Amino acid sequence: MIRNLHRSAALALALGVSLTACGNDDGPAEYQTAYTNHQPLHVTGYPSTGSLGTVQQIVWHLADQDAEALAALNTEGGDAGAEARAWIKAYGADAQGKVTADFLDEGSVRQDVVLHFAESRRTQELTVRIGDDDTWGVVLDDPHPTPEPR
Repeated sequence: MIRNLHRSAALALALGVSLTACGNDDGPAEYQTAYTNHQPLHVTGYPSTGSLGTVQQIVWHLADQDAEALAALNTEGGDAGAEARAWIKAYGADAQGKVTADFLDEGSVRQDVVLHFAESRRTQELTVRIGDDDTWGVVLDDPHPTPEPR
């Protein structure tokens, strides 16, 4: 019985460590709060730790309709506020539901991702990459919602 408790505790600790490794730079407590306050992100493909954490943040910021936080993830420099607001207008409500992220190609320094929003059956392609400051972010340009084939 005690042996099983130790195994359970070790498994919980390992799971917590692996989840925080995918989070943002705000720290484990902030990541855990954001993780528990949002729908789980469904994933296909082979994301890297950086690309997965960034896409999770993008979906969370969309769901929270937090344009400032979304714009802060922009890797292209300049003010991305208008683009972030356009993304929120296009996908803010959809991001509160089920979202699947298809991670395409290899993701060591950049990765193309297709977001599938279940409620609206729309998709959006995006590119996440390591920016000039050596942190992961998104190429935040105008969204181009595409309906999924039925």
